[in-house]
Amino acid sequence: MSERAAASRPLTLGIVAGEASGDALGATLIAGVRARHPGVRFVGIAGPRMQAAGCEAWYPLESLAVRGFVEVLGQLPGLVSMRRALGRRLVAEGVPVFIGVDAPDFNLGLEARLKRRGLRTVHFVSPSVWAWRRERIARIARAVDHMLALFPFEPPLYAAAGIPVTFVGHPLAQRAATPASRRLAREQLELGPAQPVFALLPGSRASELDMHGDLLLDAASLLHLARPEARFLVPLATRSTRDRFLAAIARRDCGRLPLTVLYGHASEVLRAADVGIVASGTATLEAALARCPHVVFYRVHPLTARIVGRKLLLPWVSLPNVIAGRFVVPELLQDHASAANLAQAALNLYDDTDTRRRLEALFSGFAAALAADTATLAGAAVSGEIARARPCG
Repeated sequence: MSERAAASRPLTLGIVAGEASGDALGATLIAGVRARHPGVRFVGIAGPRMQAAGCEAWYPLESLAVRGFVEVLGQLPGLVSMRRALGRRLVAEGVPVFIGVDAPDFNLGLEARLKRRGLRTVHFVSPSVWAWRRERIARIARAVDHMLALFPFEPPLYAAAGIPVTFVGHPLAQRAATPASRRLAREQLELGPAQPVFALLPGSRASELDMHGDLLLDAASLLHLARPEARFLVPLATRSTRDRFLAAIARRDCGRLPLTVLYGHASEVLRAADVGIVASGTATLEAALARCPHVVFYRVHPLTARIVGRKLLLPWVSLPNVIAGRFVVPELLQDHASAANLAQAALNLYDDTDTRRRLEALFSGFAAALAADTATLAGAAVSGEIARARPCG
């Protein structure tokens, strides 16, 4: 291709996100980059928010929506084939910079391959090396030119390893709840001000719905026996997860539960709820920033749990406990995540008004610690990598 033809093509950046939280972060980054480079084109793997921000999706975000060592095995050949095809296409497009949004098991391998081909690579969302698999830092150094960190305790880990890193904050902190948020959210969702409301968040991946859907419905049934006046709200991120949950309702004969399934609206649901039962992941941070006291749970294949357990560096797994540096929300994992235990823990939290108020006050401080202009900071970091990939002259 001639220099003139190359110069006439729009600046194209590669980007890959693998779940709903990454889709939201990717959309924020796209907005920040476009503020500096209005004509930039984004291509790769994207969900609805990134597509609405202008990303061209070569593959749907659901292609990567799987978690766990054992759980991924059945999809591994297809994922490897897709990653190779995606890498070849990005190189053929002449993409100067690639941004991997979370999904480290997929993105770090792709980033390493692209970096060897001369592309600049940015990884948005630090893998949780502070919690487990600390050995990944060496792999990250080989794959990543620039790390964008969401939490203020992460940059020193990367700086010590010689990896350029920028703290960009978490965009959820900019929309954190206020003392008036619960009342406003309940008005929006047409809920009574004193009605007991429980939020049920099974996860954003189809595999998580398969593992958690029946469990949450059984827990809700037990809660309903204890509090017949309660309402249950279930925000689901994708059509596939919604379909799986509706199938679980039919399978468990739970159609009579006072349960509302929503497509999206997780923030509003968490703001309205007295207590949440939340699958471990970004949703636990969203619950904290919504000032929603909650119980954390998670289930994976037993072999996955054993592998992860050997590598854990912290006694807790949920982000609110990591940020606080101690147990502030209950964690019920694997066999402990039974319907009876989840229902009892949620009921205990609902009945303990003093604890809920203390949690809400603690959560309000998280927003200040994580607040930053994420779009601007991320956009500036990517812009710097564009300049390094395409030096003047």
